[in-house]
Amino acid sequence: MIRGSLWAFLLYDVAEEIRLDDARARLGAGSGQARPEFRGAAPEYVRFAHAPVTQTLGPVEVAGLGTCGCVFKLHEYGVVSVALEIPYEGDWRGLVELCGRAIPSPEIERRTLEIAQSKLTAIQPCLVNSYPNWTSEDYYVVHLSHAAESPHDASLEARELLDRHGAEIAQIVRGEAIPLSVSERGEILKEWLSYYPNDLLVVAWMAAFVYDSPEGAAPALQLLEYANTQLIEFRYYDDRLTNVLADVRRRLEKRRRIWGSWTMVREAERLNRIRLDVIELTERVDNSIKFLSDMYYARAYRLAARKIGVIDYRDLVDAKLATAADLYRSIVDEFHQARAFLLEATVVAILIIELVFLFRGKG
Repeated sequence: MIRGSLWAFLLYDVAEEIRLDDARARLGAGSGQARPEFRGAAPEYVRFAHAPVTQTLGPVEVAGLGTCGCVFKLHEYGVVSVALEIPYEGDWRGLVELCGRAIPSPEIERRTLEIAQSKLTAIQPCLVNSYPNWTSEDYYVVHLSHAAESPHDASLEARELLDRHGAEIAQIVRGEAIPLSVSERGEILKEWLSYYPNDLLVVAWMAAFVYDSPEGAAPALQLLEYANTQLIEFRYYDDRLTNVLADVRRRLEKRRRIWGSWTMVREAERLNRIRLDVIELTERVDNSIKFLSDMYYARAYRLAARKIGVIDYRDLVDAKLATAADLYRSIVDEFHQARAFLLEATVVAILIIELVFLFRGKG
């Protein structure tokens, strides 16, 4: 009665940048679509600034889940994506059970990490400032291309699907094996999007539900993956700024009273350099794709970014960037004050010496 796939997106932040042209040549892979195939006419500038390198791999075996399709992607801002597709055909109970086993699955995480490590070995020279420790993020999408009450019925429309199977959809996007309460179900399903009567998008922080044809679902899957690449980048920047600010504060507490301002200038310069690097990298992530504000997929992206946590982490990064800027200005101002004091003290000392010599000469 239902037919579709469970997609598992595992993302790894591996470097500050990936040289896509070099990586494409080494892998013999094609590029992703510069312009996602939106439903209606989209302006020319609604496109990825640098389309990711995409490589479709052969079938992958995952213990307990069978044979999966696999797509490997490289994004310019240092994020690697391994997507596994698990085909499904059956009833709602079976789909809920599948999601309960797979969201999240240690076997999926282990297998995708192996694939990412193997592929990155071949393109190591293409990584700019690769990280010794990777930040990872996982996200799951259930895509149904057909849902009916019996094998001979036509596919349900979006509103009918929500009315009849909203409980199962809520379970799926939360990865829960048992039914949710009425209030929790209402909280999950109060925000959903639909462009035509027969398509549906429901987004939660761990998983999403897409009801559409394979062609119609493709850009939604792409945008959900893109939102998660943003999330993993902002998570990395948040951790990095947290560590840098903590280190600078420790050094400020240990500095000596007289010469501390001089020794902290180097720390201020390092802090400002990191701050500017993060600003540049966040702008690159923000500008990776452009939307029109009134487009359906722009609304879909904003919904996904809010539900997944991109907005929250971006606010944290912005707040810490502002703190870093204030701390930098404070250190520099203190240095200038200390230097002015030293210059004044030097002038006073010179005057005293001259007066001493003057009175000695008169004596």
